[in-house]
Amino acid sequence: MPEGDTVWQAARRLHDALAGKVLTRSDFRVPRYATVDLTGRTVLDVTPRGKHLLTRVEGGLTVHSHLRMDGSWKVFAPGQRWSGGPAHQIRVVLATADRTAVGYRLPVLDVLRTDDEQRAVGHLGPDLLGPDWDPARALDNLRADPARALGEALLDQRNLAGIGNVYKSELCFLLGVTPWLPVGELPADRAALLPTFAKKLLEANRDRPVRRTTGLRGQDLFVYGRAPRPCLRCGTSIRVADQGDGSRERPTYWCPTCQSGPAPRPGGVTGARTRR
Repeated sequence: MPEGDTVWQAARRLHDALAGKVLTRSDFRVPRYATVDLTGRTVLDVTPRGKHLLTRVEGGLTVHSHLRMDGSWKVFAPGQRWSGGPAHQIRVVLATADRTAVGYRLPVLDVLRTDDEQRAVGHLGPDLLGPDWDPARALDNLRADPARALGEALLDQRNLAGIGNVYKSELCFLLGVTPWLPVGELPADRAALLPTFAKKLLEANRDRPVRRTTGLRGQDLFVYGRAPRPCLRCGTSIRVADQGDGSRERPTYWCPTCQSGPAPRPGGVTGARTRR
């Protein structure tokens, strides 16, 4: 599942493959940009911003993409068979003399002036893996709506950029509260730890092929994807429910013993509180 660490890895692969090289092929397979041709331009850099990717090319243009749930960028050597999915799922091809980058199932793909990048990413909060990271500002953003459920606030990229469903669930477990706890009810000592935990988790995983949060051999994650298996700490069955308004898939995992705060009742209604 693409989150800030995954996007950071994708940006590094693309940067290593394309940066400083001249594009020999530019093929946009979306109607809006079907006539755009970047052939002959040098790729300057590929930069991640939260869950967004910014591929900057000579002449003041940027290819902006977002992976969301299913998108991916694959890099291939000359003669190597493309293996990211069927051809009809390809949205863009950018190639140099020795590498070809292919964007599959990209739900967001734009070509814009580099000077206008803020139109695409200006709404984002501090980037957990970026040079603009500001833990105090991120925490202030989260606290701006004290009645909002913590899990929903963490997923709001306007508060801080880079967290998705996995880190949302894992962070709430590490803080010992359910994702449905109102932000304003998060104890001050745990709130102070939140930005530090979030940054440490993403930084630790940006260079790993497999995402890990536990430090335990053979057990990569504390709660995400583990329902109804036993909690690694207390043995209680991990639970899962959807969070949010239902417009997007937001699977949310928690331990009803280790995490205090409101949690969904059977049927999805949030009500009864669990206690540590």
